[in-house]
Amino acid sequence: MTQALSRHDRVLGSLIGGAVGDALGYQVEFDAWPFIAAEFGPAGVTEMRFNRVSDDTQMTLFTAEGLLLAAPGGEVESVRKAYLRWLNTQREPMPPMASEGLAAQPWLYARRAPGNACISGLAAHDRVGDASDWRARTAGVNANSKGCGTVMRSAPFGLRHSPAAAYDLAEQCSALTHGHPTAGTAAGAFAMIVSHLVNGETPQRAVSETMLHLRRDLGRSETADALQRAYMHAGTVPPGPNTCAKLGEGWIAEEALAIAVYCFLGTDDVRAGLVAAVSHGGDSDSTGSVLGNLYGAAYGHAALPREWSSQVEGREVIAALAGLLSAEPVSESAV
Repeated sequence: MTQALSRHDRVLGSLIGGAVGDALGYQVEFDAWPFIAAEFGPAGVTEMRFNRVSDDTQMTLFTAEGLLLAAPGGEVESVRKAYLRWLNTQREPMPPMASEGLAAQPWLYARRAPGNACISGLAAHDRVGDASDWRARTAGVNANSKGCGTVMRSAPFGLRHSPAAAYDLAEQCSALTHGHPTAGTAAGAFAMIVSHLVNGETPQRAVSETMLHLRRDLGRSETADALQRAYMHAGTVPPGPNTCAKLGEGWIAEEALAIAVYCFLGTDDVRAGLVAAVSHGGDSDSTGSVLGNLYGAAYGHAALPREWSSQVEGREVIAALAGLLSAEPVSESAV
C-alpha cells in the first residue's frame, strides 16, 4: 500500500491532476513533436503558458455530476443525461436562464476541440430525448469508433465505485458515444486502475490487477496488449520528451491509456511524468489528463506541482465536485 492519504485528498488530486495534465497538453494538441521542441525546447512542455482545459476535463466533470445525481441502479441514465447537458454547452454561447449545476458555469461553454464521436454520439441521444426505449434506438452508435474520448472522461467511475463496479459502469457509459468494444474496455480498465489507487494500492499492483482482469476475456486483448507494451516500455525507457512515441499518438482509446500508464509506471516524479505525457505528437491533452488522474489518485493533491494546480481553469468548481464525490463512496452492491 502507498502512504496513508485521505480519500478526499486522492479524489481531489485526481480531478485537479487531470485538469492540470489536460491544460498542459492542450497547449500542443495536434502539434507534431518537432514543432513542440522548437516552440518549448527539447525538454518538452515544461510550463503552463495557458491554463485552459479542454473537453477532456469538461466531460470528466459532467461524468462526476451524473454519478452524484444518480439513484442506485440509475447511474448510466444519469450520466447519459449529464453528457447531454455537456452537449448543450457545446451548442450554446452561455448558460440559458435557470441553469443549474455545471450547466450554469459560463467557463464550461467554451468549445475546446471536442471529439467528433462524442458530439455525434450524443446528438443521436438528443434526438431520442427521454424516450424509454433510448437504448434500443441508439444501439450501435459510432460502432467502429474507439477514440480516446471514452477514456479521458472516466476517472470519476473509479473515484466513486469499487474496481469491478467502476469497470462495468465505465464500459457501459462508453457505449453511449463509442460503439467499438475496445473503447469500452479501455475506459473500464482506466476506471478500474483509478479505483484501485483510491483504495490505496500501489501503481504497479493497480495496473497488474487490472491487466489480470482484462486477460480473463479474449475480447479485451487489444487493451490488455497495449497495457503490456506500456508495462514493458516503462521498465526499459525512462519517460521523457517523445519517449512514448513507440506506443502510438493517443488518438485511440487503448493508446491513450497505454501512454499514460507508461509514464505512470515509469516515474513517480509527477512533474517529469506529466511533461513526458504531453510532449509528443498526438492527443497530448488526453494523455496528460489521464496521467494526471492517475497521479492524483495515487499520490494525492499535494504531489501535484503547485504552480500548475493552483492556477488551472475551473479549480474552485473542480474542488467542490471532489468534495461531494469523496463524501460518500458507493458500495458495489448499490450498482
